Amino acid sequence: MMILLEDKGNKEGEHVEKQTYFKNEGIEVIRAPLPVGDYIVANDLVIDVIRRKGDRKQELKKIDFLGSYKVSVDTKASIQELVGNICGKQHARFRDECILANNNNIKLYILVANADGITCIDDLHKWHNPRLDILKNSNEVIGFWGNGRPKYRKIRKYPAATTGATLAKACNTMQKKYDCEFVFCSNKEQGQKVLELLGIEV
Repeated sequence: MMILLEDKGNKEGEHVEKQTYFKNEGIEVIRAPLPVGDYIVANDLVIDVIRRKGDRKQELKKIDFLGSYKVSVDTKASIQELVGNICGKQHARFRDECILANNNNIKLYILVANADGITCIDDLHKWHNPRLDILKNSNEVIGFWGNGRPKYRKIRKYPAATTGATLAKACNTMQKKYDCEFVFCSNKEQGQKVLELLGIEV
């Protein structure tokens, strides 16, 4: 039976569709702390790590798996999550994971599920960030409502929200710098794509 390791950092209950797909394909999934990515194949080296730590009754740690696998898939639930990882507060952590993968000769695929029809980095140029459509009242009064209350001009709440073009440029830069690869798919395809990127034929 084929076995996958899923990173313990993945919140339980949020990856049901992928897990159902894996189960239907006869693939067992074991949760473990992974240094890079969300999914790897449990090859002989990985299984040996688990066995040896088990024999010594020691808890598995991320560092235990370094050097045991060469391909990993990091999954993102949406383009908005990708924005947070690359252009937001999670950038430093995400960058460090890409560096760690590169330094250890691990091919890291970042698989971004989306309902926006985005299939590749170039498609991101046409992606519109919905945060740009969120409005708030400015301080400028442009009239009055029937009850006498002032009517304020609306302005963007997040005028600096990341655009698709900016995100595409950042993805291309990271690919060249860290030898990672951004892959896009529809939400329902994510489980199948994970297996494909890990080299598993079903």
